[in-house]
Amino acid sequence: MGTYCNNNLVCNLYYPHYSIINRGVLSRRNSSCQNPIYFGFHKHRFGSVLAGIGMEEVVKEVNGENERRFRWIEVGKKVTIEQRQAISELPFRMSNRSKALMRQIICFSAEKGTISDLLESWVRIMNPIRADWLSVLKELRIMEHPVYLEVAKHALQEESFEVNIRDYTKIIHYYGKHNLLEDAENFLTLMKEMGFIYDQVILTTMVHMYSKAGHHDRAKEYFEEIKLLGEPLDKRSYGAMIMAYIRAGMPEEGENLLQEMETQEITAGSEVYKALLRAYSLIGNAEGAQRVFDAIQLAGITPNDKMCSLVVNAYAMTGQSQKALIAFENMRKASFKPTDKCIASVLVAYEKEGKINTALEFLLDLEKDGIVVGEEASAVLAKWFRKLGVVEEVELVLRDFATSHQIS
Repeated sequence: MGTYCNNNLVCNLYYPHYSIINRGVLSRRNSSCQNPIYFGFHKHRFGSVLAGIGMEEVVKEVNGENERRFRWIEVGKKVTIEQRQAISELPFRMSNRSKALMRQIICFSAEKGTISDLLESWVRIMNPIRADWLSVLKELRIMEHPVYLEVAKHALQEESFEVNIRDYTKIIHYYGKHNLLEDAENFLTLMKEMGFIYDQVILTTMVHMYSKAGHHDRAKEYFEEIKLLGEPLDKRSYGAMIMAYIRAGMPEEGENLLQEMETQEITAGSEVYKALLRAYSLIGNAEGAQRVFDAIQLAGITPNDKMCSLVVNAYAMTGQSQKALIAFENMRKASFKPTDKCIASVLVAYEKEGKINTALEFLLDLEKDGIVVGEEASAVLAKWFRKLGVVEEVELVLRDFATSHQIS
């Protein structure tokens, strides 16, 4: 038995500009159903005209090889408050076809069948186009919905999706984001078996994935594959490999790639420069930090307060108080307000060189300019004074310095 389309209900409500022909395909021949038409569905539990909240929908249930008639059910009576809220938050500009599928996914339960059944029914009944698929996938990705991957992989098999190689790239990116390295490799192998040729974008995605996972050796293997393509490497490929070296504690190798980019007049993103600068700063490699800081300015990138602070910290860790102070003052000249952490870094540099008097002068100068020492800088001072055993004498020393500065 089949279930027919009532021209006043289904056609006018869901497809005002289409008619339904015997094969279940929508056409623009006229805007209403002339006669009741039977859908030819087989062996699928989902064969619904996916309706909205408070609307009726047609659901086909199958028992073995025998078909049963559609049942009319009220979706609105069965949704939870959470489901209703999720449905209300769907994008206003999303097409009706996409919204219909999203409503079904939001209210989906395993008792109804499988996601694959649902998607096949949606394709058969609503005849979606690629834009509808992309809209649904985007929304599922934003929601971080658990069926995103299943829907994305199913879409690859549908003619209406008009699949291209970038759609496969997105799935690999998803695997990488969730650290599913083996799944990504298997999917890449499947692509090769299907005749897809790896391009720079896909291989860069693999470099990025292994970089984030901390496997710089595997990242390097894919980076070398990119070179074998015989194409000029872009900033994304370089950036992904530089980040892999940084995460592996090899900033020098990353800097070498950065210099290679500069010779080819390719500018890395500011986030790559900042990551490399931070890597040098944290290990106290002041020379490396200064080189990267200079490269940032040569690349036409305006340093921000965080970048300046990293240079101060690099000099502080090596006990180069004079250079740390110069970097600190340059930061202030650039109209950046020094953070408490930055002040603490200068104090650490003075501590390493045992320059207690110079440190106190530094603090008094800051106080004159209205800069108050915060918790982190105070902790550095307290620790330093405890080492010197002069905690009780600190107040007296500060008074003497304050008096001498007032006289001068």
